[in-house]
Amino acid sequence: MRILLLEDEPEMASVLKTALERRHVIVDHVSTIADAEAAAAFGPYDALVLDRRLPDGEGLDLIPKLRASRIEAPVLMLTALGGVDDRVAGLDSGADDYLAKPFSVEELMARLRALQRRPAALRSDLTVVGRLTYDFRHREALVGDKPLDLLRREQLALEALIRRPGRAVLRSTLEESVYAMDDEIGSNALDSHLSRLRRKLDEVDAGVEIRAIRNLGYLLRAVA
Repeated sequence: MRILLLEDEPEMASVLKTALERRHVIVDHVSTIADAEAAAAFGPYDALVLDRRLPDGEGLDLIPKLRASRIEAPVLMLTALGGVDDRVAGLDSGADDYLAKPFSVEELMARLRALQRRPAALRSDLTVVGRLTYDFRHREALVGDKPLDLLRREQLALEALIRRPGRAVLRSTLEESVYAMDDEIGSNALDSHLSRLRRKLDEVDAGVEIRAIRNLGYLLRAVA
């Protein structure tokens, strides 16, 4: 899962980013509405987590701008303005969910998963390619009934590839899925993650291959 976090308090943003990344969430953090609008345009994001009181305005005012630009990622407002009137205003302004501070990270994660299930109603929670099954709800890869032991970036790369089985995924798209905006990416870092992922899939006879497409990206497909 990749989210855009709009939060102007550095300490809160740092704590939240660290907690979410420990739960395998890629977090791009910005602190102004203008930066959030620009980042959202380049997405794609699985969810947008927005504060309200920001240096350059009201976070709710960003939602209609995003929708006018056809950015459909679900929006969760995460703010200290937690009164009933505030929550009603947030939801009426187009937010998909509203969570008041203070909050628990586990509740935030549950709400993000719930938001993912809403647009994901168009797709199954499970995708099967070869003998490999990917469970999007629990973010788990299985071969047969055995879970595949993957490092975080391997799991994120696999998730990006298996969303488009048999179709090319651009290298830039994979990097966006695996790394946050402020991560330093080595020249062959992505290839190293994919090489380890290939090896793990081969070791358990997953019935799939990850194929490099020259000057384009990678694809995952079933093999006999």
